[in-house]
Amino acid sequence: MALTDGDRSSVEGWSGMGGCRFGVERRKWELPFLAEPSELAGMRKAIRRRLELWGLSSVAPAAQLCVTELASNVIKHVGTGTPSCLEVSMSGSYVRIEVSDPDGRRLPTLVRSDDLSEQGRGVALVDGVAARWGVILRGDSKVTWCEIATDLQSPDSHIGSEQVAKAEALLGLCGLGERAKATRPRATTAREAAETATALIADLLLWLAAHGFDADEALDRAQLLFEAESDPGFV
Repeated sequence: MALTDGDRSSVEGWSGMGGCRFGVERRKWELPFLAEPSELAGMRKAIRRRLELWGLSSVAPAAQLCVTELASNVIKHVGTGTPSCLEVSMSGSYVRIEVSDPDGRRLPTLVRSDDLSEQGRGVALVDGVAARWGVILRGDSKVTWCEIATDLQSPDSHIGSEQVAKAEALLGLCGLGERAKATRPRATTAREAAETATALIADLLLWLAAHGFDADEALDRAQLLFEAESDPGFV
């Protein structure tokens, strides 16, 4: 739903690339997976979708490459079918990608060479698109991670979403801003923000019901609108 001129005036200053007015950072996202070649396409699609929802579609190609290579490294050097986990979060203004597996012995190695050897090529690709990467050993397991630079100014920044700016204005009217002021210097937690947003949705459904509308139908229509606006490929 597009904003009117009045709406734009009321949310002016909160769109573009400014930080979240309540200091709420993006929640970490996890995807357990089995290290199988057949899983890679689904993982690429999942991380692209996640980054689009975060407003970071510009870094999706680099992130997809890193996920493919880090997961492929588990397949090649730890074993097909190994239970693993993909984790995506923010590290400052960087997108951080972690792939964990239960083998702390076989470590990824960056090989710089001009030959056609496949050894180390995946890590070289990650090194080429990521700002930094590394390995964390945790007993008998390890986490291979990389961080990709974004255009964000801070972990809670937004990028050009009128809908997000409008939602923040509504949440402010519901008291989330006052709660943030009361808890400074601690930023509003993701749980607090989610509780307020959920309560707002419930209030809107009650308003619809009070005026004779079907709340379930409204939820279905809202889901369709969300999918259409958040995913350009949604039909």
